[in-house]
Amino acid sequence: MSRNLPHSHSPAEPAWVHQANQPVTYPRMFVEIAESLGVSGDRVLARAGLAGDVLDDPAGRLSLAASSRILESALALTGDTTLGFQAGLRLPLTAHGSLGYALMCADTARQATQILKRFWHLRGRGVLLMVTEEGFDLMLELVPELPISVNLREPLFSSTLTSMFRGLQLVSPSLAVHQELWLQGDPPLGFDTWRPYLPPVRFGMPQAGLLIHSDKAWLDEPLPTANPEGLTQAISQCERESALMDSDGDVLQRTRTALTPGPSGYPSPEQVAAQLCLSPRTLRRRLQEQGYNYKQLLEEARQRDSRQLLVMPELGIHRIAELLGYSEPANFTRAFKAWNNLTPSQWRRRQGNPAGP
Repeated sequence: MSRNLPHSHSPAEPAWVHQANQPVTYPRMFVEIAESLGVSGDRVLARAGLAGDVLDDPAGRLSLAASSRILESALALTGDTTLGFQAGLRLPLTAHGSLGYALMCADTARQATQILKRFWHLRGRGVLLMVTEEGFDLMLELVPELPISVNLREPLFSSTLTSMFRGLQLVSPSLAVHQELWLQGDPPLGFDTWRPYLPPVRFGMPQAGLLIHSDKAWLDEPLPTANPEGLTQAISQCERESALMDSDGDVLQRTRTALTPGPSGYPSPEQVAAQLCLSPRTLRRRLQEQGYNYKQLLEEARQRDSRQLLVMPELGIHRIAELLGYSEPANFTRAFKAWNNLTPSQWRRRQGNPAGP
């Protein structure tokens, strides 16, 4: 995604950027906030090059390109860079469709986290969710699927993370004081207005996410909103929605799931293809159609898994490098520092774990 996302298809973009896979719920919220600030919804949509009725169907979907233009338009016309926080505070769990209802009905926070990971793709494309446990910390990290300008990234991520915070407040109110919201940009003008309604927010961080610090026992404590019957119905609906989604997108998700390190490292492209019951050529073509290749997804998996392995004190840096598929520990160290601005040993010491050999 470029600074001004093009209205027509760009050869550099995967096809799904222009496919209707984003719920209208989120862009409509930005339009509603713009209206509350004195900017008509028709003006926001017209500036985005969209028809005035494009958001009328509550069950409708837009492309990522169109949704991004609506956010960009709302920001330009209102001049309010706190739109993301405002949108997140207005989005209850029920705004997230069947996935939101499933989260609300989950038995425990651990089960809710697993459901969120499993069905995250139902709420659209463009942002990946990475869940990592590091010591007593649980990090729900957001990572863009495509390059995105800071001007759009910050309100988009602040909206998503604030909504996640609100959802966690509902299902587990006692956790509110243990949360931190991390963003990579600077505080937006007017942020102090919304600060009292949020957990501690840390700007200028190396990653964006919701950090939860607590005794791990909380993950398995019963939630007050648990509803086994409702959960069964919500999961069934999520599964139906997932089955109706683009099969190519499912290949991308299944490839990410398959890229898990074993005793000998990650599976090869041929091994991944076999797990997905595809030929290597078909897997390569399906991923290319989505704007990805095996090497990109392997790098994404290494970044995801490196921190999870580093919290295991019994694993030395050399062994972790082997598990991640690096022939030399120095190559792993360079890659890890590029991701986190710290070497693996420095990061491990910050977590209170020994550096390891």
